[in-house]
This record gives sequence, C-alpha cells and structure tokens, in this order.
Amino acid sequence: MKAGLRTVRLDLAEPLRISRSTMAAREAVWLTIEHEGQHGHGEAVTSVYYGLDANALGRLLHTQSQWLAGFTDPETALEDFRVGAGHAAPPAVTAAVESALLDLVGKRASVPVHQLLCARGAPPRAATARTIGITAPERAQAQAARLVRDGFSVLKLKAGAPDAAEDLARVRAVRTAAPHVRLLLDPNGAWTVQESERLLPLFAELGVEAVEQPLAPGDPEALAKLAERSPLPVIADEDAVDLEDARRLAGRVQGINVKLAKCGGVSAALRIAELVAGTGTELMLGCLTASTLGIAPAVHLADRARWVDLDGHLLLADDPWTGIGGTDGTVRASRDPGLGIRERGAEEAAA
Repeated sequence: MKAGLRTVRLDLAEPLRISRSTMAAREAVWLTIEHEGQHGHGEAVTSVYYGLDANALGRLLHTQSQWLAGFTDPETALEDFRVGAGHAAPPAVTAAVESALLDLVGKRASVPVHQLLCARGAPPRAATARTIGITAPERAQAQAARLVRDGFSVLKLKAGAPDAAEDLARVRAVRTAAPHVRLLLDPNGAWTVQESERLLPLFAELGVEAVEQPLAPGDPEALAKLAERSPLPVIADEDAVDLEDARRLAGRVQGINVKLAKCGGVSAALRIAELVAGTGTELMLGCLTASTLGIAPAVHLADRARWVDLDGHLLLADDPWTGIGGTDGTVRASRDPGLGIRERGAEEAAA
C-alpha cells in the first residue's frame, strides 16, 4: 500500500468566537491510501487546544504512512489497527488513519462504512445542531431565523462571554426567533461551580435542553457533582477525552461528547458507546471544524447518539468535499461504498 499527504487551508465563512478564542481558519492534512487503483481518505485538522499544527500532523501522519506501507492489503491493516498494533499517535492522527482505512476497505468490498460497522437498515441520518458563536443578540437572532428557514431544528449556542447577561440575552433572542427548536448551550468550560449553579436554572427557564462542559476541564469530579443537582442535563466534553475518562464519568453525567479527533476514531467511539450503554449517560456526537472528509466517519455513527453536533463542514466558506448533506439541518450517510463522499474538484473533472 502507498500513502500520500496534502495540506490545505479551511477558511470559515465567518469567524467563530467561543469563550476561549476566536477562529477564522484552520489547516487540514489529508491522508490518502492507495491500493490496487483504489483510494481511501482521511483528514486531521489543526488544533491549538490539542497542540497540533500542520507540521506536527504532517510528521505524525508520515510515520503512520510508513507503518501502513508494511501491509499488503488494507483489510489486514484495519484489523491490526483495531487491536492497537503499531499506530501509537495522538487521537486526531489515529482517527484520520482509521478513516482512510475504512474508506478503502468499504470501497473494495462495495459497502458503505456503516455496514462495515455492522449497522443494519437504512443509512444513518440525524438532525444536526448548528453552532452560533458568541455574538450580539441581534445577530444571533437573525442567524437563528435564517437557520430555521433552512430546516434546522437544533441550534447550539456558544456561551461564556465575560458578562453572563450577554449570554442570557443571546439565548432569549434566539428563542424569540426560533421558539420551537431544540437549544443546546456550550460555555467551553468558562464558568465556575458557583456561576453554573446560578446560571443553569435561568437557562433552563429559557428552554435550553442541555449544557456542554460548563466547568473548566481538569476536575471531572466537580463536573459530576454539578450534574447531580443541575436542572439541565450536563454533557462532558473537554473532561471526556478517551475511554478511561468515559469510564470515570459513566452514570455520573447525563452525556458524553464523543469527537473522533478527540477519542481516536470510529473504533474508539464505539468502545465508549458500549461502555456507557445502560448507565444513564448518553452519547453526543461532536466534531471540530473540518471538511466533509473529516466529518463523514462520524455521520456513519449518527443513529447511535441522542445529540448530534456534526456541523463543522457547514461553518466553512468553501467545503472541498461533498456527500453528507447538512445544509437543510440533517446529515446523512449514503449507500455508496466507503465513506460515500467525493472531492469537489475531482467530481467536477469527472463531469
């Protein structure tokens, strides 16, 4: 097998402000595995929070490419990958490698990835949340009205502004524009325990359905104790990175946000899903801002989660890939082999 790498810039349609930063673009490194004329693709995106820039991702994926070169077929490589052989790397890198292997194996078997994962029935589809960043209430209200017209039934509002009154005003404005949508709230760890205890009842009165990671990460015990008395379901995100984090929080928070780039890929996500099943903790499928290539593997798991937040590709000014939808508020896996996605440039050339 041969592997190639390509680094691209992903510009957002508009800067996204969260409690700890504002982002206007990020870089992505694409991994392509080739075998007998067929290709599988995966994507890893840069992240200041996780300490990964494009150079680091390139070096790490090059190392993985050398590991892949030792296999004569992708099926054996995927089998070894699933048992953890030879691919020690940051989760974002292993997620990209597994994506490319799943895509290639699915194409060789002429089946979509969700069938490789033993899912039965129709291809997974789900209403996805659409993120609205920290912005003026009037602007958030206009965005919400437009998104509802487009078909979105779930909105996620970023919170954690220096003045909590601004967050409350933003939620009120969005609720006015979209009285029937499901609302999720994400302060990205901006609040203290005392602030959370004061604010969560107020957001509950405004019809917020659940809150992600209200407390600064690093004290999962405090998050679990807050979840015991919160009027809203508490979903762990930054405090729930891997399987051991999920084990620590299972049954103690109402939800865990599983991001493939955070936990290490589809197989790792499935292990977390199995671990929390029946504990009272439900899954949220989340993502980083990424192209359709980076989001697609999670879409093949979309029917396994209570909350789906797979809108990273919808935040881009120009998504280089297509195939999972989402502009109408619903992401969909297809019946096409592998990930079921196509690079736009290649699609136009074929036409």
